[in-house]
Amino acid sequence: MTTDPGIPGSGASFTDADRAAFYRVLAARRDMRHFTPGASVDPVVLHRILQAAHQAPSVGLMQPWRFVRVLDADLRGRIAELVESERLATAAALGERGGEFLQLKVEGVRECAELIVAVLAPDDGTVFGRRTMPRDMALCSLACAVQNLWLAARAENLGLGWVSMFDPTALARVLALPPDAQPMALLCLGPVPAFYEAPMLEQTGWRQARPLTDFVQVDTGTHSDTVPPADPA
Repeated sequence: MTTDPGIPGSGASFTDADRAAFYRVLAARRDMRHFTPGASVDPVVLHRILQAAHQAPSVGLMQPWRFVRVLDADLRGRIAELVESERLATAAALGERGGEFLQLKVEGVRECAELIVAVLAPDDGTVFGRRTMPRDMALCSLACAVQNLWLAARAENLGLGWVSMFDPTALARVLALPPDAQPMALLCLGPVPAFYEAPMLEQTGWRQARPLTDFVQVDTGTHSDTVPPADPA
């Protein structure tokens, strides 16, 4: 694997500035829907972002991810139609909130500079670490790759939005994927006019994030006791 000579190896220690930058990227990551039309992503930057995804951990080193760049305009249009179909179906399923949902911008498939499909590859038979949960561990591994890609994009000052509104069987046909491969995410990537100050669903009042204390328990998950994280030094 080719690495950037300016990037320290895995045995390196990180400075306070390195650590602060990392946590800034985590906090600044957003699920972007608004992209700059007609923009592009430098090929060198795109390679760095995809390489970051490929450096993700995977159970049993199975690396179950595949990334499909959608370069054909007609193909992108067909994918956008699949997303629109599911957007309308989602609105119908939401009942009373359907109209509110339709006011939200939930994807940037047509406008983003790069459209990348994250695909769960056909199972390669890996047993190590996934004997009891084979598909779950493959999905978790793919999700790690997408998260790496997302954070790398933000570090490059590029927006990324994960779109999951599509029929996976229909999208697999459109992309001519091999049997047993499944598209899991449409990743809209590219320059954006501005990053949201807060997650868009919070800004629009759709839903509010809950604090960490609601999610940390000790020794059992059957009670509501929570333990807050230690105060920073």
